[in-house]
Amino acid sequence: MALRGKAWKFGDSISTDHIAPGRYFHLRTNLPELARHVLEDADESFAASMAPGDFVVAGRNFGLGSSREHAPRIIRFAGVSAVLAHSFARIFFRNSINVGLPVLEVDTDRIDAGDELEVDLAAGEVRDLTKGITLTFEPLPPVMVKILKDGGLVEHFRKYGDFNLET
Repeated sequence: MALRGKAWKFGDSISTDHIAPGRYFHLRTNLPELARHVLEDADESFAASMAPGDFVVAGRNFGLGSSREHAPRIIRFAGVSAVLAHSFARIFFRNSINVGLPVLEVDTDRIDAGDELEVDLAAGEVRDLTKGITLTFEPLPPVMVKILKDGGLVEHFRKYGDFNLET
């Protein structure tokens, strides 16, 4: 599963409130509208300027804060291919896989905003096409890649039935 897009760079400790600002809580049943505000408290131009397939690239502890599932859901809904970060809050990581958003722990220090990236989930590689470098990450377990390809855990269960994660 290869993904390609431009890097949008964020720092450390991007919280779920940065991703899905609480002032838009009333939009939680309207994902298209809520996604128009994704990450606006971290970069107000992001939602309007990013292109489908682009990447969120961040530092440490991405997704800290509340366990609201809306945060990874609207990142995916906005068209982001994957989130690359040094580390993730544990519940954000799990929620992301569950909604079909790839989240990859990789050393993001050498990636700059605007770099063109290609990510190979199976090989565990991020190729920075702008700089001509390859960064590696621990490949996701095959079952997680399968869940992502299926569009998330709910879609995976619809396709294969409950508790059949080895398919």
